[in-house]
Amino acid sequence: MRDNGTVSDSTPAGDAAPQRPAPQQAQPEPVTVRRAPKIPAFMAVGAVLGFFATLIVTGLFPADENVGFATLVAYFSIYGITIGVLIGAILGVILDRRSRKRARTLQAERETVDPAPVEGEPEQ
Repeated sequence: MRDNGTVSDSTPAGDAAPQRPAPQQAQPEPVTVRRAPKIPAFMAVGAVLGFFATLIVTGLFPADENVGFATLVAYFSIYGITIGVLIGAILGVILDRRSRKRARTLQAERETVDPAPVEGEPEQ
């Protein structure tokens, strides 16, 4: 009766690691490799740059005393951030298209390895 797992095992302590089966190899397949930009990162940087551009442009002109500088910056930031995100997205798409031209095709082999049995799991 060996229903309690490794406690009843009669194997020495040094041989506790299970042997993994040999991997099964397939034929090489062509794979396209390229460095693609992360477009959301370009959009986030564009939003930050759009805010700072709005802050600079708003600071160049005198603010209305009834409205205040902070309110004007907040209002015009809606436009500046939107334009910055749009420019960042367009730049990201352009760089993505450019990276497709520099893509390389390599040969890759797919390996399938059967997982090692989990300790305490019955073998089939």
